[in-house]
Amino acid sequence: MDPHLEYLLRLADNALILGQRLSEWCGHAPVLEEDLALANMALDLIGQARALLTLAGQREGKGRDEDRLAFLREAHEYRNVTLVELPNDDFARTTVRNLMMSAFNVELGKALCASVDHELAQVAQKSLKEVRYHFQHAADWTIRLGDGSDESHHRSQEALDALWPYTAELFGRDAIDDAAEAARIGIGWDALEAPWRAALDPVLDQATLTIPAPSAPISSGKTGRHSPDFPALLAEMQYLQRAYPGARW
Repeated sequence: MDPHLEYLLRLADNALILGQRLSEWCGHAPVLEEDLALANMALDLIGQARALLTLAGQREGKGRDEDRLAFLREAHEYRNVTLVELPNDDFARTTVRNLMMSAFNVELGKALCASVDHELAQVAQKSLKEVRYHFQHAADWTIRLGDGSDESHHRSQEALDALWPYTAELFGRDAIDDAAEAARIGIGWDALEAPWRAALDPVLDQATLTIPAPSAPISSGKTGRHSPDFPALLAEMQYLQRAYPGARW
């Protein structure tokens, strides 16, 4: 596959699938304000995904627009990291994942503003304001939960322990990173680990949460090999387009 296209799909699918997961909180968040906040962040991410999938469709040149790429691919064709597709479980786990992914997205977005793909750079620049808010929101809640009651601290630490091993996939370098960096389309994701930790560590420290020991990568979603949770997510997300092909409102 064209490395430029593959790189765009990784960016787009991360936003699309995390947006889908966050949308599941609509009507179920612990307080009304968070119901609205999480729904709005989901819309931000899906808007980013739409812009990126439009670029991917143009790059692919097969007549597939953002809707067809979003809803009519098979599971192995999606390039999101496994971290974003894992079930929400409880509010602490969603919060910790949002902290991890928004910190990553901020650093990635800053790097992509210098892309020679000017349309990608414009999408990154527009998205930065959104993902910076996502990070601040997640940081505030992580501190509130981690340094809160015994129960909220326990759940937050449990979430961090469970999710941390999946972050290794964010920073594993491969041929797509090499090609994107060489062509100055984007940055190799491994270069983002140090600034990601610099943003994350002070928040976790203030939240009185203990960072787990490093572990070997346990996931490979960005190469199309997904978790057992992914097919159910995809079935729900794709239902309307699969049931009523070409439907229009």
